[in-house]
Amino acid sequence: MITLFKSGPHRNVMFNRLSPPGTVQGNQHLIVHGAQGILLDPGGHGVFPRLLAEVGSVMPLRELRFVFFSNQDPDVAASAGGWLVATEAEAFVSSLWARFVPHMNSSRLLAERIHSIPDKGMVLHLGEAHLKIVPAHFIYSPGNFQVYDPVSKILYTGDLGASLRAPYDQVEDFDGHVQYMQPFHKRYIPSNKALKMWANTVKSLEISMLAPQHGAVFPNRELVDRFIQWVEGLACGLDIMKESFPIPE
Repeated sequence: MITLFKSGPHRNVMFNRLSPPGTVQGNQHLIVHGAQGILLDPGGHGVFPRLLAEVGSVMPLRELRFVFFSNQDPDVAASAGGWLVATEAEAFVSSLWARFVPHMNSSRLLAERIHSIPDKGMVLHLGEAHLKIVPAHFIYSPGNFQVYDPVSKILYTGDLGASLRAPYDQVEDFDGHVQYMQPFHKRYIPSNKALKMWANTVKSLEISMLAPQHGAVFPNRELVDRFIQWVEGLACGLDIMKESFPIPE
């Protein structure tokens, strides 16, 4: 457990290295304001028991108000049923995936607590903290959202900024860190246009930290700006593919 921010009634906590061996390692994020909390991208079934205990050590589980899914992937949302059974939280996911996530649990009653996020995004009120649910479509899911916390000024970027096998929790040397990000971004992001749209969107936000769902966080404004500049110029996905796919011999 790593505390990313703490001031007065507001706390931002990151949990990592909870995924079982052989699975994609992810970060799970908890924002607590006063007595209420929101859990971001809680992960799969293998993460659930340990994360439940970790969250319970930070705040009473009965006070968990929201569970947020940035997209539909199993490493994001497969534990949806467990969280809805263990808590009274309401879940939020893109309107594109609101009817898919219920397949990850067996109760029709739980499905009634999974709510659609409209394409334009929305605001979730966590006590007096007003969290912005920011569209980030096609990064890399066609229905994708990020969370901006105006209290801590942390932007939770989901899969954007993901780094694989980086041996540290916070980026210090951006140029040295690119090697851990580049393979994922070039293969999973569909085009540079999506990245430029994202960059144009978030430049209006006052961001002190980027916190991805995988790998190291970008802990200061200088590194945030370097990342924005990097993705703006990154050719990826369809930009670097040939005109046809190969036919297997």
